[in-house]
Amino acid sequence: MAFISCEQFLEEEVLDQITVDYIYSSPAGLEVGVNALYNQMRYYNCPSGDNSALWSNVFFMAATDLGLHRTWNTPYGTNHTPTAYTGEKWVQGYRIIDRCSAIITSARTIDMDVTAKNKLVAQARVIRGELYLDLKQMYGAILIDTIPTTPDNINDPVEYIVAKDEDVFQLINSDLDFAVQHLDFKVSPGRYGQGVARHLRGKSALWQKDWTEAAAQFDAVITEGTHGIVSLSEVFGQNVNHKEALLVYQKDQLLGNTDNLAGGGGSWLGAVFNQRLYELQSGEIVPDVAYGGQALGWFFPNNYLKSLYDKTNDLRFKIYYFSDNYLDYKVNKVGHPRFGESISKPEDNYRRFHWSLKKYFDTEKLPLTNDSWKDYIYYRLAETYLLGSEAHHNLGNDPKALEYLNKVRRRGYTGSATSTVTTFDITSWTLNTYLDESARELAFENNRWFLLKRLGLLVERQGLYYRTSPSGTIAGETALPMKSFMVNMPIPQSQIDLMGNPEGFNVGY
Repeated sequence: MAFISCEQFLEEEVLDQITVDYIYSSPAGLEVGVNALYNQMRYYNCPSGDNSALWSNVFFMAATDLGLHRTWNTPYGTNHTPTAYTGEKWVQGYRIIDRCSAIITSARTIDMDVTAKNKLVAQARVIRGELYLDLKQMYGAILIDTIPTTPDNINDPVEYIVAKDEDVFQLINSDLDFAVQHLDFKVSPGRYGQGVARHLRGKSALWQKDWTEAAAQFDAVITEGTHGIVSLSEVFGQNVNHKEALLVYQKDQLLGNTDNLAGGGGSWLGAVFNQRLYELQSGEIVPDVAYGGQALGWFFPNNYLKSLYDKTNDLRFKIYYFSDNYLDYKVNKVGHPRFGESISKPEDNYRRFHWSLKKYFDTEKLPLTNDSWKDYIYYRLAETYLLGSEAHHNLGNDPKALEYLNKVRRRGYTGSATSTVTTFDITSWTLNTYLDESARELAFENNRWFLLKRLGLLVERQGLYYRTSPSGTIAGETALPMKSFMVNMPIPQSQIDLMGNPEGFNVGY
């Protein structure tokens, strides 16, 4: 599965003092192995540059009822095949799972302080549990394999069969429960703590319709005190290592500027969802960090998402997005006769002007590059509140469900983390009020696709609201109906071939 041969194991060239034997046989080596998992997970969810890893992540962020596609591969279209889009998640996911299992297995024979060992193993297990939950959500039919690959077993015969749902969730729950038991709530930025472990355990419970377990896990994160809602301006501010963050991928160009180094490579996420004002035919704009600098304009928020906001009162419309009014953009080309005035009305070209996402805006990004080394907030407490609201509603506890829902909503309307203003509160919990508030708060944060799939609404809502415009114009904007089998992503054909084309995988493709 990982394209590794026994010869590669035997011919491994040792470039430094960190050998495989050292990692899997000593306390210090075990810590090195766990640290390496963080590097792999950062690449898995926050890769640098333009590659299939980026496309895989962008797909799940944008190919929902809230997205508008402009260019390259059209999600759900004729190119949606087993060789396209999200295959990187399958390959990378199982590769990291294999290394997690190696750490978990080898730790059993390492003589060291039990508490310290359990914390290291808990980090490997929360990552493995997270990845299996990811793969289950993405692909539906997946494999279970907790035996790490070694030189001794690399050529052993393997039977590739679709794992039963109950077996998959039993493994996920076991890994996450262990992590909850052994991780602290307060951890260093970028580390897995008990908060994110419980958040993931709650998500797993929702997939199993275990509302009691889900509510208990989300309640624990909310009430413990380590994590809390921050002011609206802080959520996606320049420093996202704040109380609301459950997990943040750390980036630092000074510590190395590639994915293999501690600092990580430059992320393109901020550029993906932003317009290119500097390409306007009027020639009034030059690349400016204030407007996002160099950009790509591949995907944008759509008009359906815009319609969900109270533009006048909901501050998220102003803070989470660049303005949709061209008069708010000022001519910045020095020497232009209209310098400092509002730009001219843009032509109908989405790449040059469209309502754009500001969540990944980086005030320190240079104007002539897509690269950003801003830390990437991946899980946050606002989602915990919203998922907790769903869990409590399903338990028949609508007062608590509304309390959690309105906690997030009040912050959106007042900007304050502690607001008690009830003017804009939702007074009746329905699926639509829940989905609408979730969209307003969490759009383009890698959760909408999975939420709609879990609720059985992905095909319907994507068909109703998702839009594509390959021409990049208003006239070219059309719907793109999704076929029912596409709720499960295609496993790469290369992987299917390696497995011997077993039954039950890639059904419909």
